[in-house]
Amino acid sequence: MAVEKQYPMTKEGKEKLEQELEYLKTVKRKEVVERIKIARSFGDLSENSEYDAAKDEQAFVESRIQTLENMIRNAKIIEEDTENPHVVTLGKSVTFIELPDGEEETYTIVGSAEADPFEGKISNDSPIAKSLLGKQVGDEVTVQTPGGEMLVKIVAVK
Repeated sequence: MAVEKQYPMTKEGKEKLEQELEYLKTVKRKEVVERIKIARSFGDLSENSEYDAAKDEQAFVESRIQTLENMIRNAKIIEEDTENPHVVTLGKSVTFIELPDGEEETYTIVGSAEADPFEGKISNDSPIAKSLLGKQVGDEVTVQTPGGEMLVKIVAVK
């Protein structure tokens, strides 16, 4: 039997996925079923765009429910690393400056399941995170990005 992929995430990230799953199962699923019922009442299903759209949405919702259930079932909660407070690890926020004279940037490194760059959460699989993991405050690190290399200096880890 194949080994299922583990999804590293914070406790808060898992709770957020559980809330989304609950919403999809208790609210969204019912809304979609109701839309299908209404669309069926319009008659001929072969030319009924409302029906087709509702069925597509139903497929999306069911697929998302399966994905979330799998991610939650295989979640691996990130434990806080108190032994190495200045080392970049999963679950920590890292602040760095792009050298020679860039602005300060701060990101929290999380598992891919809860990555959200707009909230400053980057995946441990991203080029920046891969380059920073295991490094510590004061280190200068070359980061490979799609736009080329950049040199950064780690100034804080929380």
